[in-house]
Amino acid sequence: MPCRVVVCRDCCCGSPKVTGVDHAVQTARLRADVPVRISECLDVCDQANVIVVQPSAAGRAAGARPVWLGLVNDPDATEDIVTWVRAGGPGVAPPPDILDLYTFTPPRRATDS
Repeated sequence: MPCRVVVCRDCCCGSPKVTGVDHAVQTARLRADVPVRISECLDVCDQANVIVVQPSAAGRAAGARPVWLGLVNDPDATEDIVTWVRAGGPGVAPPPDILDLYTFTPPRRATDS
């Protein structure tokens, strides 16, 4: 199974709160080349627009974890994500260096004890 892209499109991501971005075009561009799942709020609104690149089975076998990308508000960043995912994504292909600027570690969600 190829790697998959999760696109947050709730609350702040994909909304007019993030100005200057054509959210529909961004989602359509991703969907044109890679498997995309639209998610409800991922609870990292300060990083809107958020995209999570899930590793493929081969990537997981190599030890890869999901890569969280925030502030993906530039068409060039979207193209870099498409290029990386088409090359194999996490654990299979190195990300374009520029994506390091977008990578972040999401906070742990509080759990009930």
